[in-house]
Amino acid sequence: MPRFAKMLADGMQKRGHVVEIWSPKPKFYNLPFPKFFKKWLGYIDQYIVFPVQIKQHLKSAKQDILFVFTDHALGPWLPVVAGLPNVVHCHDFLAQQSALNLISENPTSWTGKQYQAYIRRGYSKGKNFISVSIKTQQDLHTFIDPSQVKSYVVYNGLNQFFEVKDAVVARNKISNKTGIDLKNGYLLHIGGNQWYKNRLAVVEIYDAWRDLTELSIPLLLIGEKPDEKLNIRINQSKYKSAIYSFNNVEDDLINDAYSGATAFLFPSLAEGFGWPIAEAMACGCPVITTGEAPMTEVAGDAGFLIPKQPNTPVEVKPWAANAAKIVEEIVFFSSEKRSNVISAGVENAKRFNVDHALDQIEKIYESILQNQK
Repeated sequence: MPRFAKMLADGMQKRGHVVEIWSPKPKFYNLPFPKFFKKWLGYIDQYIVFPVQIKQHLKSAKQDILFVFTDHALGPWLPVVAGLPNVVHCHDFLAQQSALNLISENPTSWTGKQYQAYIRRGYSKGKNFISVSIKTQQDLHTFIDPSQVKSYVVYNGLNQFFEVKDAVVARNKISNKTGIDLKNGYLLHIGGNQWYKNRLAVVEIYDAWRDLTELSIPLLLIGEKPDEKLNIRINQSKYKSAIYSFNNVEDDLINDAYSGATAFLFPSLAEGFGWPIAEAMACGCPVITTGEAPMTEVAGDAGFLIPKQPNTPVEVKPWAANAAKIVEEIVFFSSEKRSNVISAGVENAKRFNVDHALDQIEKIYESILQNQK
């Protein structure tokens, strides 16, 4: 979210608009209380102190001001400016759905359900919404009446510069950085430990592929440090010596990691958008992802789609075995076939141009202000 907010702020400033960023500051949070109380003290800063500060800001605020909420999770602040021009950006409604017991993979505590209801009561006061995908918009419309609001879709623009780099050069760079021999390629996943990222399935697919193939290229997991469940699963793999995880990877190495990869595995159970799909394609890496929205929206015709991982444990290994066949197909692409796949991916990724996205968002912002006059 900070990157998204910065992209919006920088983009609007470059287009000649005055931008101010209002956000809560830690006051109660910084008091010398035990760690257990920190979360609740943070809530005081966010939901009691900050609304008062917003009202104070409004006394000196300029006319023709648009209040931009960079995520619907900021909804509790919306009632303070509900009578003024405002717009809410929506990224995903997974937490909202989980709180209503709609996602079995992500049970929510009683307090979590109350918190999500509090958020929902807030953003329900909004009149203008911009979703990052059609799937996110559809989910939004299950929580609000679409006939009573203005609802738009603007696909995310890649907020870093990604390009196709020579695979050999990229692999050498990553090899030198990690000390791992990657000259023959590697499979790659980039993401966190959130339940929907489904990192356990990445290892399942890798194991199934190694059982199938005669090759032995490694698997690189880049992102958060593996949590306990993922560590256990990696240690259970008979190929664990070829599975490597890296966190705190510098941004300038991510492009090389994508460009050097033989294939990018992204078997997410759900997403709001699916940034890594577009990033990988922009860097010239074939993508294997889940054949459900919004992954299909981002991958278009350029990705290799697999079914969503089944919930029943007994079905997981056959599912992984079928995905492994696609990995094997990609690994043994002819140079011509791989070149065609890379070209299709690069062309597809061009849809997610940050300047185009910002141009669309600017027009929506301006129309909201115009309609308020």
